[in-house]
Amino acid sequence: MALLPILEFPDPRLRTRAATVDAAQVATPEFQKLLDDMFETMYEAPGIGLAASQVDVHQRFMVIDVSEGKDAPMVFINPEITARDGDQVYQEGCLSVPGIFADVTRANRITVRYLDRQAREQELTTEGLLAVCIQHEMDHLEGKLFVDYLSPLKREMVRKKLAKQRRHAA
Repeated sequence: MALLPILEFPDPRLRTRAATVDAAQVATPEFQKLLDDMFETMYEAPGIGLAASQVDVHQRFMVIDVSEGKDAPMVFINPEITARDGDQVYQEGCLSVPGIFADVTRANRITVRYLDRQAREQELTTEGLLAVCIQHEMDHLEGKLFVDYLSPLKREMVRKKLAKQRRHAA
């Protein structure tokens, strides 16, 4: 396995809309290795979700593990939310926007249809943190970031803060 570079805001590649994954591609050793590499990258970061778009692979899939023990890995390929209910506010962070957290309102309960790691069709109804994480990662597949939910002023402050962090890290 290998760690993958994570694109960071405001990299324009994060704004790319991801393409549908061909189900036949899922069984290939290359795709399975990419999933393994994404999990390793996400755990190392550390994070609870990583969309393919964040590692410059513009296809509709993501990996998630919201368990405390990092022992419940989930793969969502070509995810589609088919139902939403209620609202919840969560303070979100993002591996592509390191060190920044903000309150975002999302659906409390969702139903998502997707292909799993073996390209089997699945449907999941969930709420709370997993629902937030799925919605957050699906935004990435649409070229959207959680900072887009912020006011233009706050978004510009985030951009400047990240630029300053990069200058100091160099």
